[in-house]
Amino acid sequence: TNAKDFFINLGAIVALYSLIYSLVSLLFTVIDKAFPPIAMGYYYNSSTSISWPVATLVIFFPIFILLMWLLEKEYAVEPERQSAGIHKWLTYITLFISGLVMAGDLITVLYYFIDGQNLTAGFLLKVLVLLIIAGSVFTYYISDVRGKLTVKSRNVWRIVSAVIIVGSIVWGFSVLGSPQTQRLYKYDEQKICELHNINGQVIYYYQSKNVLPQTLADMSAINYYVPPVDTQTQKPYEYQKTGDKTYNLCAEFNK
Repeated sequence: TNAKDFFINLGAIVALYSLIYSLVSLLFTVIDKAFPPIAMGYYYNSSTSISWPVATLVIFFPIFILLMWLLEKEYAVEPERQSAGIHKWLTYITLFISGLVMAGDLITVLYYFIDGQNLTAGFLLKVLVLLIIAGSVFTYYISDVRGKLTVKSRNVWRIVSAVIIVGSIVWGFSVLGSPQTQRLYKYDEQKICELHNINGQVIYYYQSKNVLPQTLADMSAINYYVPPVDTQTQKPYEYQKTGDKTYNLCAEFNK
């Protein structure tokens, strides 16, 4: 094994693991959004971003395909390179990990069933996602070890992988919204954060003066506080005193 073989094999495995992690993360996020947990009480459901897994998939998939193509090109000329230490080690490590994931996946389902826990649609979909992805990786690499992969079958694997990745990204955007929708969610999260900040300053003013401020500008007399403005609309947040100890804080939300 020379340096070139080592780094191409290592790069291909790193790309593969990054793809798998990002694909699982993307699908789990979409499943959680499409099939939210039941009976968890009220909580603020902030936006769930799929930006990082989608970006990773878009960049690493072509890299993985390129590195695998380079390896296959070398193996076609010198088949004995396929039996090199680095390739065999990484292949068997991948088989071992994917086998463990499948076993753990099935054990989890059986445990939930025996324990009488609710097997929700979201939970079963996550189990299916892990089983299909880990099973596909295991099947591909066991076929590679047994020498049953041909040029045609490798191309089929590439096409199926591309379809799954593109389909997952499209499903993610259809459930969670486009990048523009994600931007609107980010604006809303910022508004909530700033309203919490204003609320804390109002409470501090009341503790200091034993009276609520008439306007947000009154709070500058305590600690030179400057109320923030909505970065999206450039409008000030609204403060409405409704009683001696009650008030409203308002903002224009997108979602």
